[in-house]
Amino acid sequence: MKNDDKDLIPLLERIANALEALGGIQSPRIDLDATDAFVWHPSPPHLQPVPQVSRIDLPLLHGIDRARDTLIANTRRFSRGLPANNALLWGARGMGKSSLVKAAHAAVAAEAQKEKLAALKIIEIHREDIETLPGLLGHLRDKQERIILFCDDLSFDAGDTSYKSLKAALEGGIEGRPDNVIFYATSNRRHLIPRDMIENERSTAINPSEAVQEKVSLSDRFGLWLGFHNCSQDQYLQMIQGYFDHFGISESQDEWRGDALEWSTTRGSRSGRVAWQYVQDYAGRNGVSLN
Repeated sequence: MKNDDKDLIPLLERIANALEALGGIQSPRIDLDATDAFVWHPSPPHLQPVPQVSRIDLPLLHGIDRARDTLIANTRRFSRGLPANNALLWGARGMGKSSLVKAAHAAVAAEAQKEKLAALKIIEIHREDIETLPGLLGHLRDKQERIILFCDDLSFDAGDTSYKSLKAALEGGIEGRPDNVIFYATSNRRHLIPRDMIENERSTAINPSEAVQEKVSLSDRFGLWLGFHNCSQDQYLQMIQGYFDHFGISESQDEWRGDALEWSTTRGSRSGRVAWQYVQDYAGRNGVSLN
């Protein structure tokens, strides 16, 4: 063996070790038995169990009754193996979009367990990992469980083409969405794509109308569009009262109403999130536990 060949041996060994390591990354750990909620991590591909989900009980979500009832009904049908739609929850910030998804999962999962149906799981996929969605669907296709894939605060910026992966995964791919998987997303945008991005595509495309349709068609993949709008003053106060009743805070509304309205004014909005932040502030100032 020539000396030059001997010098190559350490290099070849390092290359072989690197290839073996890469090969290990391709073997996902998809185990749905650990708990009911997971977070998807694509590198290396695995599901991280979430034993304690950060969520609000369904009865505490006020001012979104129609969206609540619609999503619960859709989730219940899906859990029972009946036809159901992907859902896009869009609209005002802090009005309970992501809270509703998590609360709906908890309520319907409890029903499924009681009725001895297939377990209902929820898997969160982060916005930046949307390109890996088709691969994740492939791993979930043969599972017995019913699975909600959840993406919070979904939107796409100029130059971002990962929305095409989402389109293909939802309906456009040759395999289609697995029957045991449904996709729920929340967004501040109804069409997920910013208007300036759509206008830019219109101005540079050979056929402007086709370019716009390409962008808007992403939202069309969601059979349910559930709108969330800024709440009224009465709804805002009702949300706070609901929290007070839930946590056993007995003060009458006359005692905290003015303070709560000032709290919302300083934040420039009224929403479920602002109501919850006020409740936390009120409880902290008055030494009340929210356990």
